Amino acid sequence: MIITRPRDWGRIKDNLAEVGAERVFIMGCGQCATVAGTGGEKEVLQAKTALEQAGFSVTGWAVGEVTCHSGGTKLETRKHYGDLQAADAVLVLSCGAGVQTVADAVSKPVLPGLESVFLGNVVRHGVFEERCQMCGDCVLDKTAGICPVTTCPKGLLNGPCGGMWNGMCEVLTNRECTHVRIQRRLAEQGRGPMGVLPPKDYSKKLKPGSVNLRESKKGGVR
Repeated sequence: MIITRPRDWGRIKDNLAEVGAERVFIMGCGQCATVAGTGGEKEVLQAKTALEQAGFSVTGWAVGEVTCHSGGTKLETRKHYGDLQAADAVLVLSCGAGVQTVADAVSKPVLPGLESVFLGNVVRHGVFEERCQMCGDCVLDKTAGICPVTTCPKGLLNGPCGGMWNGMCEVLTNRECTHVRIQRRLAEQGRGPMGVLPPKDYSKKLKPGSVNLRESKKGGVR
């Protein structure tokens, strides 16, 4: 899931002032932002209160099921057509993908209320960790399911840095070195050392990415 954090409130107010907005519609997200506690119904209502206390008028609000889903978001905006038409701007409490989806669906200025920080694993309720960078050149088959590029603060692919001491990370001193974890897990699974991995092929992470399941397998992924 996409992990988000609240955007600086002063910046949000500045953004609204820049577009001359006095009336605001708020859009949240029922998936990632709800789980992260940044864009669910509770947070949308908190934003509504904060905006009203700052002198803005809130014309309405909604929490889309999946805000980055184009069809679903267009349907949600149609449900709130009148409230959106009455607004000068739309404040979106979702990841950047959701903000862009809303911007495609409405003609009003659309502003982000959150910052997208990383693709996260849900460790337990309210605890998230970044473990994947979606690089398109996965090495988890060689590293016992632990990504060295993401979980090592220095992004080292082949072994620990010179600052590793007694198996602990030099940067995150309370955390075990990623490469120590990798080698131990490989050993526990009866597998040999991972060996030397080739440099990452960053050409496999082309931007912007696109997947079209309606096309053939050969032409459907870019």
